[in-house]
Amino acid sequence: MDNHKSTLVVGLGNPLMADEGIGVLLVQKLALLSQNQEISGCDDVEFYDGGVGGLSLLYKIEKRRKVILIDCARMGTPSGTIRRFRPDEVRTIKALEHFSLHEMDILKVFELAEQFGNAPAEVVIFGIEPKIIAFDSNLSDIIQQNISRYLDDILNEIKTVSN
Repeated sequence: MDNHKSTLVVGLGNPLMADEGIGVLLVQKLALLSQNQEISGCDDVEFYDGGVGGLSLLYKIEKRRKVILIDCARMGTPSGTIRRFRPDEVRTIKALEHFSLHEMDILKVFELAEQFGNAPAEVVIFGIEPKIIAFDSNLSDIIQQNISRYLDDILNEIKTVSN
């Protein structure tokens, strides 16, 4: 029996590195809102704390119709900016030092899923421009001030169903 929900929302990042943890924080907030039935339209949505990602996400995304990723991203925009992307609109410059389960470019994960025939039909990436990436468990003021807007943007995406 297949019990996968059709949509997976993944929060990526490291909460111990200030704004780098925004994806994890947002997916935790969304999961709590959904669990407490404070938001609607999420019956077929799974929320997942993907942490720093890695190859383990390859198995998490299989059999999904839609995957939404949330992560901080250096985009050359003002701190706090949120942008919506498709994978083909993103150019990664992540430098990998080792090949491990926890050090894998997320775009490579989707390339592998495509090669294995397990890629979701739709992938959306939300990038949030960080102000601070440093050893700190607190988000910058600009990121904290925009959390409600980020949640609204992501919820609107969740409720958008492609045919």
